[in-house]
Amino acid sequence: MQKDLFIAFCRVGLLGFGGGPSAIPLFHQEVVRKYKWMDEDEFSDTLALANAMPGPIATKLAGYIGYKVGGKLGCLNAILASVIPTSLMMIMLIGILQAYKDIPWVKNMSASVVPVVAVMLGILAWDFIKKSGDTLGWKKALTMMVTAGILMEVLNVHPAFIILIVLVFIFLPIKSRRVKA
Repeated sequence: MQKDLFIAFCRVGLLGFGGGPSAIPLFHQEVVRKYKWMDEDEFSDTLALANAMPGPIATKLAGYIGYKVGGKLGCLNAILASVIPTSLMMIMLIGILQAYKDIPWVKNMSASVVPVVAVMLGILAWDFIKKSGDTLGWKKALTMMVTAGILMEVLNVHPAFIILIVLVFIFLPIKSRRVKA
């Protein structure tokens, strides 16, 4: 189990170009599809909570999933496997890119990663949209997505506050029902 954790999170650390958010589809691939450590719902919930907390998303996902799968050792294993390869590659590649940044093929290589990351994030977003529509109903899901988009992009509300507001609205009816009963 620890070997699988290390391999899975090392792969995410090595291939997660573009930062933590671009690694989310890779986490999904390893955790949900390949190793089946979580189902779609649990991964979505974990991702939502990880986004609401401070710090790098990749480290939070690795830590929680590693702990869930392999306890404290699994947590440490997954974090190290996702952080160490990324850190070493960053030091090495940034040094090389800085030395050769004015060469046209280096500029093209750097720019060509962007569309691939965009497609990966788009596929993950579409999966979340479909799941939201199926579980909440399409009208409610689309209303929430549009509202969240306006709050974040127009009014500059931090996503963590939006998630907290949604959680409050979810739990308020339950609390009021308990008080009345």
